[in-house]
Amino acid sequence: MDQPVKSLREAPPIGPSQSARPRPRRRFSLALISVLLILLVAGVWWAKQGIAPQQAAGGRNSAPMPIVSETVGKGDIGVNLNALGTVTSLATVTIRTQISGYLLKVDFKEGQDVKKGDLLAEIDSRPYEATLAQAKGQLARDEALLKGAQVDLARYQGLAAQNAVPRQTLDTQIALVAQDEGTVEADRGTVKSAEVNLQYCRILSPLDGRVGLRQVDQGNYVTPGDTNGLVVITQLQPISVLFTVPEDNLQAISKRLQQGAELPAMAFDRSGASKIADGTLQTFDSQIDPTTGTIKLRAQFPNDTRTLYPNQFVNIRLLLDTHKDVTTMSTAGIQRGVPGTFVYLINADSTVSVRPVQLGITDGDHVEVRSGLVPGDRIVIDGADKLREGGKVVIRSEAAASTPAAPDAKQGAKKQRPAGGQAQ
Repeated sequence: MDQPVKSLREAPPIGPSQSARPRPRRRFSLALISVLLILLVAGVWWAKQGIAPQQAAGGRNSAPMPIVSETVGKGDIGVNLNALGTVTSLATVTIRTQISGYLLKVDFKEGQDVKKGDLLAEIDSRPYEATLAQAKGQLARDEALLKGAQVDLARYQGLAAQNAVPRQTLDTQIALVAQDEGTVEADRGTVKSAEVNLQYCRILSPLDGRVGLRQVDQGNYVTPGDTNGLVVITQLQPISVLFTVPEDNLQAISKRLQQGAELPAMAFDRSGASKIADGTLQTFDSQIDPTTGTIKLRAQFPNDTRTLYPNQFVNIRLLLDTHKDVTTMSTAGIQRGVPGTFVYLINADSTVSVRPVQLGITDGDHVEVRSGLVPGDRIVIDGADKLREGGKVVIRSEAAASTPAAPDAKQGAKKQRPAGGQAQ
């Protein structure tokens, strides 16, 4: 009871266990430093891994890159102009009747090939035969009157020489003879017109060509005013193609035609993949289209195989000139970058070097090389995206031949497939 009461604010004495409280802070600092060191080491490692492929790809001691090569050759290459053209027939005729009448007979089949002068249709000719007979009868009557007037004129002329008839009678007879002569000539024209109309009853083909679809059936009454006509005949052999080229090419084309050269023209399908027909350039238009700056040209094709039809769209390749015995290479080997236009030249030690080149005209997948390469040089045409100056390469076919064949894991899995299971 006499012991003094301890103050609540009095701090307890520091013992050995309390003096070790700061140690967790030191452990936390060491752990943080360790994590930072690990991150630093990992960053350096990843940086080395990122740099390593580039060094392996560009260094001389790296693994060879598989590529596809091509040997630069020598040959002819054409100067071609490409254009879009439309097939146009050289002659298209709509057959119409020249007279009115009933269509008695149709002597053609739709899609038939006809020659010039072949019978196409017949119109009822009986009214025109009657008209012709009437015209001939009128002509015979007037010719008889003319002969009688001429006899009277000869008699009056003899009497007038003897002063037996008045001069007025002779003049009247002369005028009557002239009038009868005019009537006879008019009758002869009427007969000729009736004969022509009778010939129009037989409708003949005016050209060689292909008959289209029939517009009028047999038994209809046809007139010259029918807008659709009877049928349309289109000439298919030969046939032409109209196409346009820029006006800048006109001088070269005109010069070649004036020299008497025949410029070959090839027609391709709409995709431009397969050739349809071969022909030659005929001529060009007399004026340039000011709205497009182009000029229209016509090429003619024999069309023996009937691969061209009117209004068909085709791609035209016009051979303007040919460069003979020039250095050529594949367009797949062309590279463009800081040096300009260049290729990867394969050296004798299986390394590549950058070789700037100057190119000429392009013909399909080949291009003319004006400078930088000579026939016999080997260049890279595939696999050049990872190449660098001095990099080692190996031909892809050679690399495949030197690599041993790996065992077929799938085939082995099929042989060792457990019962009730499926091959993976």
